[in-house]
Amino acid sequence: MLLAGCETVHFYSQAATGQLKILAGREPIDRLLRDEETDPKLRRQLEWVQSIRAYAAGELHLPVGSAYSEFTQLEQEYALWNLVAAPEFSLSPKRWCYPIAGCASYRGYFNKRDAQVQEQRLQAQGYDVYLGPVPAYSTLGWFDDPVLSSFVDWKPDRLASLLFHELAHRRLYIGGDTQFNESFATAVSRIALPDWRRRNGIPAPKVANVEQARRVNGLMVSARRQLQALYASDLSAPEKRQRKTQTLQRLRYCYRKESEGWTQDEKFTQMIEKTNNATLALVSEYQSQVPAFVQLYRDSGSDWEAFYRAVEQLGALPKPERKARLDALTKRILGSTAAQTSSKKVTGPSLHSDTCMSAAN
Repeated sequence: MLLAGCETVHFYSQAATGQLKILAGREPIDRLLRDEETDPKLRRQLEWVQSIRAYAAGELHLPVGSAYSEFTQLEQEYALWNLVAAPEFSLSPKRWCYPIAGCASYRGYFNKRDAQVQEQRLQAQGYDVYLGPVPAYSTLGWFDDPVLSSFVDWKPDRLASLLFHELAHRRLYIGGDTQFNESFATAVSRIALPDWRRRNGIPAPKVANVEQARRVNGLMVSARRQLQALYASDLSAPEKRQRKTQTLQRLRYCYRKESEGWTQDEKFTQMIEKTNNATLALVSEYQSQVPAFVQLYRDSGSDWEAFYRAVEQLGALPKPERKARLDALTKRILGSTAAQTSSKKVTGPSLHSDTCMSAAN
């Protein structure tokens, strides 16, 4: 108990120190834009930030306020490192609880070494662990979050996607439901981006890149489905461990087959190589309920205020009922998509994510 208490005190101490350091380093973007000494590249990126903020406030009705009106040059490459952990035979992530934000399925460290120490402790306890860098995060409106050097150089549409996501957290955040919060914010960004791109003359992603992402997602969904069934089975722990290893090996084999000839597969390769229960849980937290929120947006007449009210009503429900409503919305949109696909003439090679992964059974 004493060790746990010391670890908790240390965690909050490093969190407070890291946050205050970021806040202390803020410089107003307006001042940087007026300063003739500001690097031209940084100036262009900060101008994009101002444009994105205006769109988020005026078109998406997000509570921008003074968020992202300042810039902080970090002393390190990333803002912090997030730690995600899941039991050996479960895809449900470990949860950490905080005084203000409620419980979440990740733990953020401003100091990478602190994160690595905790990572090693969890691994020693038998957890699957993922430790990854975080370029940006939201303080949920408690502070006016600044633009950070860790993401300011991103391409305009990626920058817009990030800011829409983080600003959505300021609009709505339900304590204790990471999946709901992250899927909602991801959906806001995904819905908003096409119109934002059109207005700014930015082309949509290449079809090949979208297709690659869809194939990788299909493989991970198949792997997740198989592992869920395995973990729920009555097999012994050694048998589960062996089949788990086989399933993850098959995932990597199928990815190598799917990605033959791809020119931009480095990020996918890194993700697949790291895949374990923790990474599968993390992807689910950010993506699994996105289709439900997209359907809810459509049901709201594609009106942002009506959509937010509908989301707030969902957020007020008990968690089991909230999840049931979201599952029903997901089935509706996936059923509609499947019907549209089946009505079209399909040409060319079909995808074989499920077929390839089925060999793992």
